[in-house]
Amino acid sequence: METLFETLGTIGLIPVVRLDRPESAGRLAESLLAGGLPCAEITFRARGAVDAMRLIARDFPDLLLGAGTVLQADQARQAVDAGARFIVSPGIAAPVIEWCRRESVPVMPGVATPTEILTVMQFDLDVAKVFPVEALGGVPLVEAVGAPFGGMRFVPTGGISAVNLASYLRLPSVLAVGGSWMVAAKLLEADRFDEVERLAREAVALVAETRGGSS
Repeated sequence: METLFETLGTIGLIPVVRLDRPESAGRLAESLLAGGLPCAEITFRARGAVDAMRLIARDFPDLLLGAGTVLQADQARQAVDAGARFIVSPGIAAPVIEWCRRESVPVMPGVATPTEILTVMQFDLDVAKVFPVEALGGVPLVEAVGAPFGGMRFVPTGGISAVNLASYLRLPSVLAVGGSWMVAAKLLEADRFDEVERLAREAVALVAETRGGSS
């Protein structure tokens, strides 16, 4: 688990993807990899999520694949069976966490308050998603809630764009950031995978600039 989270930390940015057409999964993966962004979180908000994960895992093993919006343990199982290597939830779903712990699958629950961070820590986890971060208070929130928990690392997600990405990445407690602007639904629906690649490349350059080339 630690190695996977270290890899996500090195990448610094997790594209959060709602992919309504699983047949586009290959082009999506190609575009992200060509843009230097070798990871993606495919969310269960789309019906074809499992099919998309299966296609990416089969044809693009170099892309670090995760499953997002996982609300139930059975969804976690389906995602892992399809090739997902980490699980992300918008909140604290104990059955999801417990299943992932049993199966040694890295899991990232969502938190918004100090109490929720404490709950995550009771599951012996030290990485959590902060969601929806901009609506909750943005960078000041992450600084404030993270201060008492020195061992925790956070992945702020929700409302992040190229404009505010760097401000999150500069926080010592931030492992990586989740964002969807480079994989926006309108781009995928219009088959603008050239634009996905361009935005991914720009985002990767911004991560490298902010973190001193660590990505």
